[in-house]
Amino acid sequence: MERGLGGLGNAGFGQALGQWGSGGSCHCGPLCSAPHPGPHYLLPPIHEVIHSRRGATTTLPCVLGAPPPSYKVRWSKVEPGELRETPILITNGLHARGYGPLGGRARMRRGHRLDASLVIAGVRLEDEGRYRCELINGIEDESVAMTLRLEGVVFPYQPSRGRYQFNYYEAKQACEEQDGRLATYAQLYQAWTEGLDWCNAGWLLEGSVRYPVLTARALRWPRSARIRSYGPRDRKRDRYDAFCFTSALSGHVFFVPGRLSLSEAHAACRRRGAMVAKVGHLYAAWKFSGLDQCDGGWLADGSVRFPITTPRPRCGGLPDPGVRSFGFPRPQQADYGTYCYSE
Repeated sequence: MERGLGGLGNAGFGQALGQWGSGGSCHCGPLCSAPHPGPHYLLPPIHEVIHSRRGATTTLPCVLGAPPPSYKVRWSKVEPGELRETPILITNGLHARGYGPLGGRARMRRGHRLDASLVIAGVRLEDEGRYRCELINGIEDESVAMTLRLEGVVFPYQPSRGRYQFNYYEAKQACEEQDGRLATYAQLYQAWTEGLDWCNAGWLLEGSVRYPVLTARALRWPRSARIRSYGPRDRKRDRYDAFCFTSALSGHVFFVPGRLSLSEAHAACRRRGAMVAKVGHLYAAWKFSGLDQCDGGWLADGSVRFPITTPRPRCGGLPDPGVRSFGFPRPQQADYGTYCYSE
């Protein structure tokens, strides 16, 4: 939890539950040991990390222990790597006004008269991050902060031209085109603890460049498991791969067998009321639906991949689950099936 000016301290929870007299005196019995210099109204959240999935409706809690005479509550999102906060919603307890693209999907919960919790409908990938609920009462402002974390999967991505082709902005666009967004360091770290082992450096959302290593490789530093960091780089000039993040799907991915070219793959999916799946679609289906298919299939970016949940001989040659890649064959090469995505 973070605090604004006059934010809630360790004793604030007990004090906020009590009754406040003039001059900030405390009448909450054994919960208070000494008078506090001023009232504090916001209760600290029980959970500072709220977990959700893409497409879900989630609630970020913010509750007043007692109502100030007059006040406003402002919700904002802390944008990673940009050192700024984007306003989402402002309320005076009776009326609320939304701001920006998130404001259209956000509303106050209003479970009771002291409830200032924020409800976000149709959670999107870009909604993950740090949020602040700030009480503005004209005398001494307070705030509580919490993190919305999406359950998801991180995947490394490079284009058909080969590795280290993206500057920061091109990497960001490439992830969005594959049904994802640039991963944060926290997301990459989580993926590393779950087994992501990749020896090419990639951009992260904060603007840093890193790669996760679990298995030591000859002529490659480090020789022990860790996340190697290149630190902040020039976002326009420097070029690397991308680490993308995606979450659960609203639709489903299915495999169409055959010996298809890329154009035939698109036609095969259209006949089934679907589209050729994107890389993020395939990773999400593998992660959340357990998609296991030992057949290479075209994806929308022109790559050929297949997802393995249960490793076995003659199926990728690796002992761990994952999404295997055949790279980017010639689009006219009619040797593969296709993975389709349907809403």
